[in-house]
Amino acid sequence: MKKHRRTTVIFVLGLLGIGALIHLSWGYKQVGNETDWFPFVPENTHASGVIGMESWLDAPAGKHGFVQMEKEQLVFENGKPIKFWGTNINGSNAFPNRGAANDFTNFLAKYGVNAVRFHKFTWNATDEEYSVIPQPEKFERLDYFHARLKEKGIYTGWSAIYGHRVLPGDSSSLLAYQEVKNLSYPWSHLNGSTSSLVNFAPDLQELNIALTVNMLNRTNPYTGLRYAEDPALAFVEFQNEDNIFWSAIERSLEQAPTYRALLCRQFSQWLQAKYGTQEQLEKAWGSVTIPESESLEQQNIYPQPNHSFFSKEYETALESGQQMPVHVMDKMRFLYEQQVAYYRKFEKAVRDTGYKGVIVGSCWQAGSGISHLYNVHADYLVGMIDRHNYFGGGAGGHQLATGPVKNTSMLKNPGSGLLSTGMQQVRDRPFSFSEWMSLVPNQWTAEAAPLVAAYGMGLQGWDASFSFAVDIPRFSLLLESANHGVYNATSPLHMGLYPALSRMVYRGDLQESPVLGSRKVHICSLENEMPGFVEKVAQGYDDKRFSGSLSPASLAIGKVPLEFTDVPEDTQLPDLSLYRDSLQQMLLSVTGELAWNFDTGYFTIDAPGSKGLVGFMPDTSVSLGGWTIESPNEFAVILITSLQANKDLQEADSILLTTVARARNTGMEYNASGDVLEAKGTSPLLLEPVDLRLGLPEGQDYDIWILDHDGRVTDRQLIFEKGMVEVSGAHFKSLYYLLSRK
Repeated sequence: MKKHRRTTVIFVLGLLGIGALIHLSWGYKQVGNETDWFPFVPENTHASGVIGMESWLDAPAGKHGFVQMEKEQLVFENGKPIKFWGTNINGSNAFPNRGAANDFTNFLAKYGVNAVRFHKFTWNATDEEYSVIPQPEKFERLDYFHARLKEKGIYTGWSAIYGHRVLPGDSSSLLAYQEVKNLSYPWSHLNGSTSSLVNFAPDLQELNIALTVNMLNRTNPYTGLRYAEDPALAFVEFQNEDNIFWSAIERSLEQAPTYRALLCRQFSQWLQAKYGTQEQLEKAWGSVTIPESESLEQQNIYPQPNHSFFSKEYETALESGQQMPVHVMDKMRFLYEQQVAYYRKFEKAVRDTGYKGVIVGSCWQAGSGISHLYNVHADYLVGMIDRHNYFGGGAGGHQLATGPVKNTSMLKNPGSGLLSTGMQQVRDRPFSFSEWMSLVPNQWTAEAAPLVAAYGMGLQGWDASFSFAVDIPRFSLLLESANHGVYNATSPLHMGLYPALSRMVYRGDLQESPVLGSRKVHICSLENEMPGFVEKVAQGYDDKRFSGSLSPASLAIGKVPLEFTDVPEDTQLPDLSLYRDSLQQMLLSVTGELAWNFDTGYFTIDAPGSKGLVGFMPDTSVSLGGWTIESPNEFAVILITSLQANKDLQEADSILLTTVARARNTGMEYNASGDVLEAKGTSPLLLEPVDLRLGLPEGQDYDIWILDHDGRVTDRQLIFEKGMVEVSGAHFKSLYYLLSRK
């Protein structure tokens, strides 16, 4: 607990147009005393104010040609590099009326979003009889929305299919329409869909491909272009959160005997081609007993497509120091080849439309070890690597509810949580983080966006980020989202940080780490032997945790990606101990711009265009390139950012100071330890004030103005004294402050 500090602050208050010099004394309220928390009351105006970023968007989207992959980078056809700092809009929200489409576009542009991932929207877009035909009246709304986003300089991407739901008109083209139609999952949104089975079943693949091709061939009346011709469509993803190793496939196969028989027949034919006879197969598989009911002759040998099974076999082999059994290696290799064949077929169909943008296979994991690496490689072969991860949450799952809270902080464990997703980054491919969020009622959610922006998009050089999700064209009135529950990108602790973070990303404030080494994978060798390093993935539902030969903490230091090689090569991991300061308990980035204190739990940003202190506040003042920050808060996010695209902090005439900490609904209550939510509360949303002492670099002098919650200048002004100013969040009730050079 921080001690009380008594300080004096001087500020100028404009009252009816008359400036009055006010002296205030204040004592910082200890954590847990919410009497000074203040309502978040934006007007949600689209007026730019100080923070608006519409002028930063390179409008119209597509002016530089299609987005392409150039090794690890995304670039336009004219060679200009691009990073996407975006968000998700999903389901029916992709089909707003014109007024809402305009509001969404203006809201996103103001806060610096330059890309939208339209997600699982085909449930709301197809003909009522045939699942592969876009419904014109419904799609016209998306057409208009796409055109408005394009006009503002906001790119779109399609993650259209998340379980392609079959319809009666599809029945004549399917092996067993009723089996698919009647599929039931614990996740009801996937009921009656091609999910999981599509990865090996050609008839179901044709549905997914036909729908995507038909959408690409649709002419948008507001742009005059087929979507396949429109460079504002940055990427097309084949399928969301699905692959042939997904454990739910076995639940599908139990309910779909026709498709189970198809998979077994495919595997048996694969084994026949490899071994020739049942005798040779049994000899190769050794002591493994093939069930009497299964044989090559009957073509019904089952490949056990479940990443949980393969992960268990991998970890057993690690413990014993032995190779994995041949039958397990064969099953994984067969499934990998099926996945690749599907993606190659899909890729050709998309390219045949003339579409030249980026392709994504899928965004889902496949367990630990070899199945995981096979799955990554299948995605690698067709395009950009894309992954999801979430952190936090509580008893209510997708919704806010009373009960236990996952209230840990990612900053207490470097490389954990959201950042750990970067363990799947691959050399020679761009990397996208297309769904992520730190979920309430975790109290430290404000750490997430700065972490992804600084360490992910900055140090690790990620190319795209899409937080999940925006469901209203304004800030939310509660800690949770109106429609998406705990998945709330419209929180002031998230989108409220974008005026600073978007500038940091687009200006390229943080240097990307060089490749310090790589975990080398020769894909052909995986047929017979274990990889030369350990890679484990522990998966809950949406959250993943990584461990192995390379610690995820390395992500706080520099880049050590996966690398697929043409010939077998030994993995030699770099010695990163030089970047660990055990005395100060810090991990230092190789660029020298980021430092992570793993004891207290905070990190600092010290780049020419941005400075920052994020997490649990140290007891002493922190110096960042001449700027000093000291705060009595337990936890805060404090960002100092040049507001000008072509000037760093040393040169900038205007600078944005952003301060947030925690947020709670009015009446929201936790137990004393913070790990149980006892009451959800109601509106209005309350923000914890951030107090700090800010020191200027020598020779610099600024006026400092308090901004309102929409980022507009008020008539309240602070005074620097001897290069130092005290900021009282409890008195000023603001997130934003403008520093204007004198």
